[in-house]
Amino acid sequence: MNLLRNMRVFVRVAEAGSFTAGAEQSDVTTAQASRFVSDLEAHLHTRLFNRTTRRIALTDAGNRYLLRCKEILALIEASEAEAGEARTSPAGVLRIHAPLSFGQIYVVPALTRYLEKHPLVRAEVTLSQRSPDLLDEGFDVSLQVATTYLPDSALVSARICTMPTVLCASPEYIESHGSPRSMQELHQHTCLQLVTPHFPVDRWKFEGRDGGAEIELRPGKLRVNSADALAVALIEGFGIGPLPMLSALSALESGALVRVLPEYELQGTTVYATYLSREYLDAKIKTWIAFLREFVTEALSARHLDTRAAMHD
Repeated sequence: MNLLRNMRVFVRVAEAGSFTAGAEQSDVTTAQASRFVSDLEAHLHTRLFNRTTRRIALTDAGNRYLLRCKEILALIEASEAEAGEARTSPAGVLRIHAPLSFGQIYVVPALTRYLEKHPLVRAEVTLSQRSPDLLDEGFDVSLQVATTYLPDSALVSARICTMPTVLCASPEYIESHGSPRSMQELHQHTCLQLVTPHFPVDRWKFEGRDGGAEIELRPGKLRVNSADALAVALIEGFGIGPLPMLSALSALESGALVRVLPEYELQGTTVYATYLSREYLDAKIKTWIAFLREFVTEALSARHLDTRAAMHD
């Protein structure tokens, strides 16, 4: 038995004072309306209407039940409207996970502007290098970094941006050791290695205007598994190393680092927003992903142009 449907038909019949009028308002036949109310009475083991051949009248139990039905149906309608608004109007708590560097440099600044634009949304941000379980840990969106595509999973992904990796060194290192003019000359320098799932440990792969190339690396003096930690070592003048543009931009802008072999870039990384399902997507998730993509694209474009201009000054 469809209890809610039968309750709605009962309310319309009671308010109209007849099965015929109540059936018309419910878009069912008179016979169906009569059967739905009879099924409801059987379910309740209670007579709701006294019937004659010409008219119907609510029983005392029917009057009490009518009031409860109206309350229940009104609550259901309000709940449906509220749930429906979640697909059109951003509201509620937005739970975000992001890698540490990307989160600090882009997610948090973008989020402050997003929250100003959508005052009904509150946010909770977790920054860490691990990949969380969205369902178990309750995240709405997790930002993930990959060199190509994310591994196959049940999650939905949306590309936020792609960032190159560049070779960097401090001005002090270049002044003391000179700047390599070719990839082969890198073997004459102290090459620091970034050890992450996104980069091969034993070689650097380059892309330039004249195509791709790679060099094999000799065992280095320093290997680190964090781009931010590698940036510190490079700024200290310890050698030459690869940094994702995300970690390099601030130091390049300030002059603490300079590009090495600037006509080449190493394997880039792509940032993806992952979430559980695109079906009936919550408005706060949809609008946040679109907002972040636009924010990061504009920020990377502006900062990259500033950096290139500084290199040519």
